[in-house]
Amino acid sequence: MTGGTSSTSQASWRGGAYGLLAAALFGLSAPIAKRLLGEVSPQLLAGLLYLGAGLGLTAARRLGPAPREAALKRQDVPALAGVIVAGGVVGPLLLLLGLARVSGVVGSLLLNLEGPLTMLLAVALFGEHLGRYGALAAALILAGAALLKLELGAGTVDVWGMACVALACLAWALDNNLTQRLSLRDPFAIVRIKTLAAGSFNLALGLALGGQLPGWRVCGAAMLLGLVSYGGSVVLDAYALRLVGAAREAAYFASAPFVGALLSTLLLGERLRASDGAAMLAMALGVAALLLERHAHWHVHEALEHEHAHEHDEHHRHAHPPGTALAEPHSHSHRHAALAHDHPHLPDAHHRHRH
Repeated sequence: MTGGTSSTSQASWRGGAYGLLAAALFGLSAPIAKRLLGEVSPQLLAGLLYLGAGLGLTAARRLGPAPREAALKRQDVPALAGVIVAGGVVGPLLLLLGLARVSGVVGSLLLNLEGPLTMLLAVALFGEHLGRYGALAAALILAGAALLKLELGAGTVDVWGMACVALACLAWALDNNLTQRLSLRDPFAIVRIKTLAAGSFNLALGLALGGQLPGWRVCGAAMLLGLVSYGGSVVLDAYALRLVGAAREAAYFASAPFVGALLSTLLLGERLRASDGAAMLAMALGVAALLLERHAHWHVHEALEHEHAHEHDEHHRHAHPPGTALAEPHSHSHRHAALAHDHPHLPDAHHRHRH
């Protein structure tokens, strides 16, 4: 099917672009946050980062055009709560606790564990399919993490710091998969609710535990970093999850630690070791392997009714109720008739089937 091949290719490239840009913006956070940790506690810093993201996204939504996305519904509350707790509270707090004990380079590169963990949960628990190139990508990223040769002593790294960063990656892996389940809803709204809730909780808890807010310069820097690295990044990442699925998004997002590691050499005066360079190379090859993956086979779409923003591709040939705005993309409840065909596809919301 020519149309199917074309639309899938476009979705793949758009999803890859969103994922890589999201990764670059998030990669800025580790070394800058590590520098801010000298001025504020991890709990309060997590609150400032997410509150800055939430307030910035709220302002952008107020000033921007009306959304054409499907609104969140009551049945989305459990998944959204999981996103807030895992991705907005547990993940960032564990990361900041870990960054207080490891170097910026090591902390940044350890964030590559998020990719394989996201893939593992996506395939084992959430029913996504990953082909041989995807499996190779996961293996290369894990090999890169193993090449770090982390050395104890000299205040550079310790086991607890490593464990905190690794557990943060697991929390974000769960967040990624839950967000993918919500990706047909308005990504902007999902991230805005997540960041406002997580920011308010972390800030209130940090103050209740006796923490003190730093000066306005540090607060402003933290909130601006949060808007870029947690707000803009996570919105872009939500669109990538919609287009290419959690497993593939994870490999694109694995480029984030490269940005963080390189920035650590500039901001923190750290040096890249030979093992760090080898780790970067292995992880970069993993991302390249994913770009080579193509997936096509005969598959069946069951009859389905749902709502999401869409264009009239091969999966959306339907009539419109009176009064529906026809400008694309648009969102309304629509029904898919049962369909069986063969074309290249990604594990998006329309292609969750057995293999």
